[in-house]
Amino acid sequence: VDDVVDEPGDVTAKADALVSWRREIEAVYGGSPAQPTGRALADAVQTFALPKAAFLDVIDGMAMDLDGVMCAPSEADLHHYCDRVAGAVGRLSLPIFGGAGDNADALAAALGEALQYTNILRDLGEDMRLGRLYLPRECLAANGIESDDPATVLAHPNIGAVCTELALHARHRFAESAALIAQGDAKRLKPCRVMMVVYQRILTGLEAR
Repeated sequence: VDDVVDEPGDVTAKADALVSWRREIEAVYGGSPAQPTGRALADAVQTFALPKAAFLDVIDGMAMDLDGVMCAPSEADLHHYCDRVAGAVGRLSLPIFGGAGDNADALAAALGEALQYTNILRDLGEDMRLGRLYLPRECLAANGIESDDPATVLAHPNIGAVCTELALHARHRFAESAALIAQGDAKRLKPCRVMMVVYQRILTGLEAR
């Protein structure tokens, strides 16, 4: 679904493709998947009791990109977006890893948001070329940037201050994630720790730049 939205193509065709994926997810849970990916998912869905809502959340996140919502979004829209495209992936991954217990949803939300904020900072130039800007409008305005044009925003002399605020938020969410991981099964949650350490290193490099 990420490729559906990011690859070149007609917007209507992309929207239709997302609708098709919604139908396929419904078919997976109805016992009649039609696509190879859907058939492959069916076993995992049954084995790990994966929540259907999380798959649909991911598709909803992709739809936000397609609808143009994510160009200097509000902080609330950015939060919803991160929850859908990253937190939902955590809600699907953690039942497979195991070991998070009652903290699974909180860990998915915290680590997902930390990873996604790092992605946003890493991909500013690439997103600009796609006509996207994930920096929240409240943060832009607080730093004297009134435009929502990606190229104009990235050329503004105060862009570093905006990026620093997002980096600090990512650091806060990484710290929350580390605390939640420490309360769980260290062996089972090793994939989470690996992702966290790798992305923290990426964030450190971005902060230095």
